[in-house]
Amino acid sequence: MRLFLQMLALLPLPLLHGAGLLLGWAIYFSPGRHRARMRRQIRQSGLCQGVACGRLTCRAVAEMGKTLTELPALWFRPYLSTLALVREVRGREVLDAALAEGRGAVLMSPHIGAFELTSLCYGARGPITALYKPHRRAWINELQRAGRERGGVRMMPASAPGVRAIYKALKRGEAVGILPDQVASKGEGAWAPFFGRPAYTPVLPLTLAQKTGAPLILGVAERLSWGRGYVIHVSRLPAPGNDLAAAAATLNRAIEEAVRRFPAQYFWSYNRYKRPGGAPPPEGAA
Repeated sequence: MRLFLQMLALLPLPLLHGAGLLLGWAIYFSPGRHRARMRRQIRQSGLCQGVACGRLTCRAVAEMGKTLTELPALWFRPYLSTLALVREVRGREVLDAALAEGRGAVLMSPHIGAFELTSLCYGARGPITALYKPHRRAWINELQRAGRERGGVRMMPASAPGVRAIYKALKRGEAVGILPDQVASKGEGAWAPFFGRPAYTPVLPLTLAQKTGAPLILGVAERLSWGRGYVIHVSRLPAPGNDLAAAAATLNRAIEEAVRRFPAQYFWSYNRYKRPGGAPPPEGAA
């Protein structure tokens, strides 16, 4: 499988994205809940109405497929060739200023555009320890790590040893990477509004910032049309206060703002609103 993906990585990005358009529609019409969930979450977001929601859904289906078919280029091209796909980093000075404080940085990449690219791009300038959820199939897990651990990127499982590793990285003044819009596990999140609905939001990046003083940085990898590459947008979020629920709400508002900028590139088929086993109901949360 790895050899096959390495061969796909040689294809031009426009061709990979063209295949992604077809794959997106194949997934959309396949059995399962992807289609209904995507349409429902787009409609409930309030970003569109009527026919406009249909147009946004069509664009989102194509972008969903591109997210998958671009992975060979991001993971298995020569590292410098992958980095060359990044046409611009807007807000680089924000990141530079944050790192100059000497407390590391918590880099957060929501499910928008080529979110796999942000840590790879950062890994060209310095070490970054990123958390990931290991796949239950060993061969897929091996491919994930091989594609993501390049440059200065070190992947750690989202577990107690992984959390200890990112605390140590911050103490060394290094960066850490976290997906801020995954559904948190039991006891590791707080209910906070996301497009008007309660979402069980990870509080780990917030507690990291509270305990270490590390700045919170949001990175979004915009996918350019016609396979022209990517633009990474960097912004700094305010330091979280003591109220984790309020801080989670602020985090979600920042992600909402990014989604509004690139609505078609958000991964709308992801079940952002599910309640993990053992988590309190939204109305019972503090």
